This record gives sequence, structure tokens and C-alpha cells, in this order.
Amino acid sequence: MDIDTTQPWGVAIDYAGRATVTDSGHTVFLRIYDNSLDPVAEPDSLTGQYPPVYVTAQISEDGDLGSQVRGFGQIVVPPTGTDPVTPDQRAAQSAVAAAVADFDARVAAYAALCTQWTATPPTGG
Repeated sequence: MDIDTTQPWGVAIDYAGRATVTDSGHTVFLRIYDNSLDPVAEPDSLTGQYPPVYVTAQISEDGDLGSQVRGFGQIVVPPTGTDPVTPDQRAAQSAVAAAVADFDARVAAYAALCTQWTATPPTGG
């Protein structure tokens, strides 16, 4: 994934913190969010710290006969001291790379499973 240096998070996101990018031939769905309940980033009333920001990436592809393989990556960007999180242009790139690596590992694991599978022929009945 190429980083868009004109964007704070390295990728153009919509109003809800979502984006779709293409990497290694996969369509990757990104989401950038925090776990606060307030739409405006404010410090936690108990700790005085801003919430961390989560950058998640997910791949989901359908195969033959209804099979589906997914890949998931997540990067957590913590706040610095009592300041809010500073956008990290490499966070989305790292989350996408993790999702692609997870997807590839799952495909390899499923392929290895399929080569070891021995079907038992059905008995009369």
C-alpha cells in the first residue's frame, strides 16, 4: 500500500473513519477509530488520558464451493502522555501488511489441511 502523504493517516478516510485500498491484489477494508463513546475526542474523566486509536484492516475473499478466507491486521496508536493521539501515516500501511500476511498464512494452512485430508468412502446404507 502506498502512503498518501497529503492525508493525516496516510489514506483518505470517510466521515466514519473507513477506507478501502488495494494491496497485493486484495481489496482491504480499513477502519480507524477509538473506543470512546463520545464522537469528539476528549480525555477520559477518570484517567485524564485520551483513548488510543485502533487501525484495523480486513480482507475477506470467497472461493469455490462457498469457502471463504479472511485476513486481519490491527495497529494500536497510543496517546502520548495527556495529549491526544497524533495521526501516524504508517499505521494504515502496517495494518494492511498484517492483514495480507494473515490472509496468506491462512491460505497456506488451509491448503496444507486439504493435502492431508483423506475422505472416507461412504458405506452402504
